[in-house]
This record gives sequence, structure tokens and C-alpha cells, in this order.
Amino acid sequence: MADTEFLVAHGLRKAFGPFQAVDSVSFTISQREIFGLLGPNGAGKTTVIRMMSTVLKPDDGHISIGGFSVTADSDSVRKLIGVCPQELALYPELSATDNLVFFGRMAGLNGRQARESARENLERVGLQDRARDRVEQFSGGMKRRVNIAIALMSRPQLLFLDEPTVGIDPQSRNHIFETVENLRDEGMTVLYTTHYMEEADRLCDRLAIMDHGSIIGLGTPRELKSEIGNPDRVTLEDVFLEYTGRRLRD
Repeated sequence: MADTEFLVAHGLRKAFGPFQAVDSVSFTISQREIFGLLGPNGAGKTTVIRMMSTVLKPDDGHISIGGFSVTADSDSVRKLIGVCPQELALYPELSATDNLVFFGRMAGLNGRQARESARENLERVGLQDRARDRVEQFSGGMKRRVNIAIALMSRPQLLFLDEPTVGIDPQSRNHIFETVENLRDEGMTVLYTTHYMEEADRLCDRLAIMDHGSIIGLGTPRELKSEIGNPDRVTLEDVFLEYTGRRLRD
């Protein structure tokens, strides 16, 4: 894993009215790293991604991606990133290929480029055999995998994956794990949010544990577990319980 910092976030704050969604969040992500944001629903993970992907402007703090300021040079940032949101953004009446080609053209690819990228990315998520089938015929997990393929159409250097395995079947979950690991091995940087401890432990090179809008732990999974006991016996849920006094799933 390279040491070059590709994403730098410092002092991020975001409030919605009286509710402080993100409070003084700082971390860095290196190139070729899978960095996890682990925490319960409502911890602020999605708000952090929305700020980093230029959708929301921070109330305070600074974010740079690939050397570009997210607020001052958002156009350059958007060329570097791909975003896979929690919500599915698909046209169910279209085939998987047609969905990818449509979004690829929206991202600026020409027709040939979009078709080639669609083929590559459907193979990447294990759906090449269903390329011509309408998305409305797919399971929830397969739709999630199409959503990830769409996020890859612009050939991003940094991929944001926001809770990509919520409510899906084990086969699709394993496909997503393999896809993320392969992307990292190919040189991509990934920011992965989840509230599943096992996912963070398996996938993430480093992670930040979030609760109530703040980071309460930061390091490799093994480092975080070592802080409270034997890392071969302690779980990330034990770490969360130690820091907050409650279970992650409470």
C-alpha cells in the first residue's frame, strides 16, 4: 500500500439546524487503501461522504482529493471520484448493459467507450451473464452490484461505497467483497461505510469508528482491537462497546 495521501479531511463540521451531524472529523486516506467508516445508522457516515463527493458543503473544515480542494475545485474532484449511494439509482425497465451505457454517456464517455466500460464493469461485479436482462428481474443484491458497476463507469481513482451490502443475499455480499478487494489490488482507493463489524474487519486496511458525528477510534482493525485486549480474541464490536458503553447494534 502506498503512503501517498490521496484524500485529506480536516476539521469537518456539518449541522442541519440544531442537529450536529458531523463534528470535527479528520482523517487521511492513502492511495490503494480501503478505508472504512464504521458506525451505527445516524453516526454521520453518509454526511461525510456527501461532503467529500461535492454534494454538501461543509460548515467548517477542509477536504482535498488528489491535491484538489473539494470546495474550491469541485469540477476537478468530480473527475477523480465515483459514488455508489445507499439508494439504488437504476432504470428497472432497461437491461443492465443499457443502464451502464446510459450513465457512462452521462459521465462523458462516447458510445464505444461506454459499451466497452459496461462490459468490463459487469464482468467485474460478476453479472456478465445477465448483461442483457432487464434490471427489474434482478434480486436486490444484483441491483446493488449494478449500482457499483455504474459508479465505476467513469474509471474513478477514488470510489465511495455507502453501505453497499445492506439487505442483500450472501452471494452478492461475497461478490461485492471480492470486487472491492480486486479494485484495491488494481490501484483504486476506496472509502467504504458500513455498520457491519465483520465487513470492516475483513476489508479495511484502516478504519475510523464514528458515533454521534465524531470519530472515536482510528487505526487498523488490529490496532483498534489491541487497544483493549488480545486482537485475536477482541472484536470491533468490543472496541465500540469500550468507547461508547453500548453495542454497535443498539
